[in-house]
Amino acid sequence: MTAAAPAPAPAEARTTTYPVPAGSRPHDVAPAPDGSVWYTAQAIGELGRLDPATGATTSVKLGSGSAPHGVIVGPDGAAWVTDGGLNAIVRVDGSTREVKRFPLPAGTRTINMNTAAFGRDGVLWFTGQSGFYGRLDPQSGRVDVHDAPRGAGPYGITVTPGGDVYYASLAGSHVARIDTSTGQATPIDPPTARQGARRVWSDSAGRIWVSEWNAGQVAVLDPATGQWREWKLPGSRPQAYAVYVDDKDRVWLSDFGANALVMFDPRTETFRSFPHDSPNANVRQILGRPGEVWGAESGADRLVVVRGA
Repeated sequence: MTAAAPAPAPAEARTTTYPVPAGSRPHDVAPAPDGSVWYTAQAIGELGRLDPATGATTSVKLGSGSAPHGVIVGPDGAAWVTDGGLNAIVRVDGSTREVKRFPLPAGTRTINMNTAAFGRDGVLWFTGQSGFYGRLDPQSGRVDVHDAPRGAGPYGITVTPGGDVYYASLAGSHVARIDTSTGQATPIDPPTARQGARRVWSDSAGRIWVSEWNAGQVAVLDPATGQWREWKLPGSRPQAYAVYVDDKDRVWLSDFGANALVMFDPRTETFRSFPHDSPNANVRQILGRPGEVWGAESGADRLVVVRGA
């Protein structure tokens, strides 16, 4: 593990928050091509949409029993949701708001659906924290579900620029590489035992960044060499939940211990902190677009964005 020094947030960076309807408990966010931002309103079974220009929100009901977890924007421009309550992938058309469900195969028990990522071939890969991962072919509608090799834990998932798929296992404290041709997953252990690998994100070079929840660290795996490095986040009791790599290959994390978003620059090995102005903001996922890094404050019913960092 490598120690890294904290640094203040750059003066030009600015943080803005946007309230969403009370009781929404927004979980994940996904900036859309038209400038709006999707978010999963997990507590009320809806997919919300924020217009940052006006601060107005609208929402789409996903169905009885819905409890949406993750949302991403697909290559088709639609919002794709992993819905733990429905045990299904849900597609929401950005223009018509049409809702289309892709349920898991008949007889599949509730897998606690978590996060999804699109491969280069247009296939959607997803995780289920109860011990599963799977894939959806949007063209055929076929959904396949696989047992995770070490049981419970599959959480965050990412696709590298080369098309490789990796997921993080929170309960299993490892990452795993999925062979996209066979569907088989191979676990890879970080150096720190029981570190609680929660989410993963690829940088532009195909290196895999990992938020280590239990250890309060950020780690990186270079698949080309098999080598790992780890850095402890600043503060006395950091808890690294989400991880996201921006267009400049800077690594962003949400730190529950510090109640802050944290940016790590791999070139200088330094951290910069962006504290939340509400207690227990609890940002569980981060996504962005050039010049903007977005999160959902699940504990404060707000979305948050850092611009100009």
